[in-house]
Formats: sequence, C-alpha cells, structure tokens
Amino acid sequence: MGQWTDRVAVVTGAASGIGLAIAHHAADLGMRVVLADIEPEPLTQARAAVAAKGVDAWAVTCDVREATSVEALGRFVAEHVGHVHLLFNNAGVGGVRLRAWEASDADWQWLLGVNVWGVIHGVRVFTPMMLAHGEPAHIVNTASAAGFVAMGNTAPYALSKHAVVALSEVLYHDLCDVSTNVRASVLCPAWVATNLWNAERNRPSALRTRAPSEDDETRRLQVKAVLEKSRISAAQIAAMTFEAIRTQTFYIFPHPKILRDVAVRMEDILQQRNPTRTA
Repeated sequence: MGQWTDRVAVVTGAASGIGLAIAHHAADLGMRVVLADIEPEPLTQARAAVAAKGVDAWAVTCDVREATSVEALGRFVAEHVGHVHLLFNNAGVGGVRLRAWEASDADWQWLLGVNVWGVIHGVRVFTPMMLAHGEPAHIVNTASAAGFVAMGNTAPYALSKHAVVALSEVLYHDLCDVSTNVRASVLCPAWVATNLWNAERNRPSALRTRAPSEDDETRRLQVKAVLEKSRISAAQIAAMTFEAIRTQTFYIFPHPKILRDVAVRMEDILQQRNPTRTA
C-alpha cells in the first residue's frame, strides 16, 4: 500500500500509547480514522485530537475480549464509515509479573482475553470485509518482542504474544493464498513509554482475584521506570509501522537489538540446547 488519503484505518487500543500514535500518524497522512478503546473518556479526547487535524474520525467504545463488541465495531464501520483499508489489532495489556505457577486463572483469562482473543476477533470480523471490497488493504497485529523470547515472570504475557506472532504468520500465508491485495504484518516492539505498566486500571472487576499488594506496586513502578527510559517513542513506532505497510514488510522490529536475543533462542532450538536466559 502507498495510497493513504481518504482511506480508512481502524485502530483498537487507540486511546493511548502506540494505538494513539498510529491514529495520529494515519490522520497526518490524510486517512479517515476509527478509534476503538475500552476507556470512554480518554477515547473521546483521542478522537477530538485526531479530528483536529482535519480528518474524519470516529470513536467507538469496544471491549476486544468480547466477540459481540468487536462485531458491533465491524457493523459500525460498515454502516457509517465504509471500506476498511488498514486494521490495527493493537489493544493489549500487561503488568502481570508472577512466576508461571503463581498467575491465577483470572490473570490468564484477562491477558489472553485482550491480547489473544482481541486479535482473533479483529481478524475474524474485519478480514472478510477487506477481502470483499478488493482494494489494497493491510492488517497489523501488535505482538511484542516477548513473542520471540521468553523472560522469567512473564508467562501469561509471553504466551499471549507468542500466540499473536503465530496467528499473524498463519494469517499472512492464508492471505497470500487467496488475495494479491490484502497482506498482514506483526508489530513486535520491546520497551516503549506507554501506559502498559498501568494496564491494571482496565482489568474487569470480575477478573480481580486479589487485592493489590506492596509487591504488585513495586513491580509496576519498576516496569514504569524501564518504559520511561525507552529511546524509541510511540510516534516513531507508528512511522516505522506505516513504512513497513508501504514496503509490505511482515516482521516489524522497532528495537533491532532484540534480534540478538531472538538469534540466541533460534540457536538454542537448532542446537538442541537448553533455553538461554537473555533478559
């Protein structure tokens, strides 16, 4: 894809972080933008900021964990906006820093619900729409560097992001089988200064199984400190992502240094070594 003006971009997790940066970049290119997020007030503010750039922008409250919510988003776009040319399955949460056996059923449900089922629902709802209109289109699924390497104390998050990478790879092959116009990429950032450290703010009350502890707060602040040291901004990642769409690059690694850890993991597999701790 290289034509952006008046094309439509749908972005989930658009009220903050990478999603908001993508929405702004799309607007800067003259695209019409549909912003979806679970937080109504920040979403309303985000839509206003994007619309202020002189483009059409819509805000749709959406819980990507729920099939019916994403289906409603799809209907809204079809009825009120038009053909979708770019889909960013970007909504994601983190923050669960526990050993694999310590994560509760609720922890797993929450992270997999947003990070995996959110992407599944987006692919299922929007891909047929993009194939049907026949115009050039592209899907970007946000995974993470954690989709290629496994750090300690990250089981639900790492598993969710490995799943997004696998789904994206399969989606790419499936699209190549049936279309010359629709393609896919997977976005795999490492540390970025976003609100991911504070994702607990959006956890449904039904999936809160324990009161926050001092240890939880310490871990959150540690992650926040690391994120704030990132030398790559969400805006830079958005620009890299659009360049990858233009060149039809599948793997998008905004932090190329992580590829060294990916190479170590690949060598562990190829050489049948036990896993190397890389981070």
